[in-house]
Parts: sequence; C-alpha cells; structure tokens
Amino acid sequence: MPVKYIIDISKVDQLTDKEKKELKRVTEKYKFRTNDYYLNLINWEDPNDPIRKLIIPQIGELEEWGRLDASNEKSYTISKGLQHKYRDTALLLVNDVCGGFCRFCFRKRLFINIGEEVARDVTKDLEYIKSHKEITNVLLTGGDPLLLSTKKLEKIISRIREIEHVKIIRIGSKMVAFNPYRIIEDPELIELIKKYSTDEKKIYIMTQFNHPRELTEPAIKAVNMLLKAGAILANQTPLIKGVNANWKTLMELFQKLSFIGIPPYYVFQGRPVSGNKPFAVPVEEGYQIFLKAIMNVSGLAKRARFVMSHETGKIEVSALTDEHIIFRYQRAHNPKNAGKIMVFKRNPNAYWFDDYKELVTEYIVENPIY
Repeated sequence: MPVKYIIDISKVDQLTDKEKKELKRVTEKYKFRTNDYYLNLINWEDPNDPIRKLIIPQIGELEEWGRLDASNEKSYTISKGLQHKYRDTALLLVNDVCGGFCRFCFRKRLFINIGEEVARDVTKDLEYIKSHKEITNVLLTGGDPLLLSTKKLEKIISRIREIEHVKIIRIGSKMVAFNPYRIIEDPELIELIKKYSTDEKKIYIMTQFNHPRELTEPAIKAVNMLLKAGAILANQTPLIKGVNANWKTLMELFQKLSFIGIPPYYVFQGRPVSGNKPFAVPVEEGYQIFLKAIMNVSGLAKRARFVMSHETGKIEVSALTDEHIIFRYQRAHNPKNAGKIMVFKRNPNAYWFDDYKELVTEYIVENPIY
C-alpha cells in the first residue's frame, strides 16, 4: 500500500481553512510531517481526538516554555552524531527525518537545525565505539533510522556487527505506528533483521506506541514480522496530556502491547522542551496515573518504569507518600550517582526533577563496578 507523506499543513484536507491558516504559524517554527495512513486513524469529528493531538499542531506550542535541549544532550556528544552518556551504551543519531513529526518531540531541534547533529558518515563514531570496550549497546536513533533506505541501514549495522564487544543493536523507531507498510512491504528489511539479530547478539526494535488506537491490524502484522525475523521488541512512550495521561488509556496500552508480545519498557515524564507545554503533566500527577495503570494489569504488562531522562541520568520515580516523593537513579552518568535514592518534599506543581528544591535525605549505594 503506497503511503503519501504530507509536509504542508494546508494539504491536510480535513482541516478548515481557518485552522490551516492559524496552524501555519506553528509549522513555521516547529516542522510538520505526517502521512495519509496516520491521518486516517484520526476521528475528525472529535476536536480532542488523541491521535490528532499527536500529529496535528496546536497554537499552544507557541507558548514560551522550556528549551530545545532540555536534557543537555550536547554535553555528552563525543563527535557529530555520537553521544556517550552511560558507560555501556552509545547513541548514534543517524537521521533527522521521521515518518511523522510528533508534536511532543523532545529532539525537535534536529528538525530545526538540519544536519548539525546527525552523522551522515559514522566512520569516526564507530572508531570511538571500537576503542571503548565497555560499550555493549549501540542505539540507532534520530530522527527515525527506519526512514533510511534498507541499504543504508545495512551499511551501518554491518559495520557495528564487526565490533566484537557490541552485543546489542537497538533501533529506536515509531515507524511501526506511523507507517507499518515500511516493514510489511520491504522483504529486504526483514532479511536484514534475520541476518544481524543472531543467537548471541540481538537487534532490539524500540517501538513507540503512544496510544492503543495506533495498534492497528497493519501495525500488528508489522510487529509479528519483526518478531518472527528475530528482533526483540520493547515499547516506550512519554506520558502525554490529552493522549495517554489517563490511567485507563495507559492501562489499555500496556495490556494490548503485552497481548502482541511487546513488553512496556519506559514511560517517560515529558521533558520541558520548547513548544511542549500543551502536552505537559506534573510529575506527581503523572506518577499516580502510571501507578493506577500498572495496578490493573498482569505482571507481563507492568514491566514499565516511570522515569525522567534528566541531564544527569535516568531518574525513576519510585514512590509517593503524603509528604514526600522518592527518586532513584536508574541510570547515571556520574558513577557516584549510580543507584542513589533521593527523598524530596512533594511539589504538586513540579514538571521536572529540577523543580524539586527541598531534599529531605539521600542514600548512596556503593557501586563495585565503576
């Protein structure tokens, strides 16, 4: 099935002329991209349709809030396209295009400053990875790696597979949701997965289903093709106001993912990124939504963790009491923070870790590895 991409908001026929004119202002600042397959998932009679919120701009995006690089990814950039934040994981930015531009995107700076951070040639990056034997995981991201041709993707993956100490290759992609026909209609991609996801060195596809309605029949078919080819799948999603920031919706997403063989992995607190205010949910409200969702699903569906991708590491929200919120470093850049537990006084108006000012106590777990 040929899928038609749309990059001009005025070409979205379901919008009124007034909406097209108003939203043009948003797309002049934050780029717009979608396709006809994904637009057909929207109930256009519902102005609050969650799929619409995921892909159609909102005037609220123009509100001054946050910054473009809210997690300071620049500070972990080794060379163009390569980030090394956690000891055993390297991240390669290989593309600055996606199947659609999520309105809540935390890396929208890539689509504003085209070409500034993405590696067109990963040779230098791979030399760094080769010389750092502690790196066992390489994550391909962007943008969306599956927007690259399969031929280009194989060039990158085949070279990574030449590095003995890299055991896992991860591909972060929303294409299974945005355009499952990218997988369904490309037998060469399936052969690539079969070839390079081996018995001892797996390829992981990190899917991004944000709402249960994205799990369509074609999407499920694409999921099964990837699984049968030998890929391991896991899903991550931010908590998004108006989309999945409702415990019943999140519960349904977890359930449906588990039914088709995709473990829920991370649920992210939305980063305070410029343009993302319409999607923001306070930390404590978000954690309570998350808790209610996982309380009502089976063990196989409740493997997700609620975390913030903070500048200093992945900080998990671990517990909430009447007076306190408890955080734990699930991953940390600084070895001294690895596993550290922090107890703060609650702040119902906090949207990010930095909004918590009243530290009550902390406990540092001694790490014998670092």
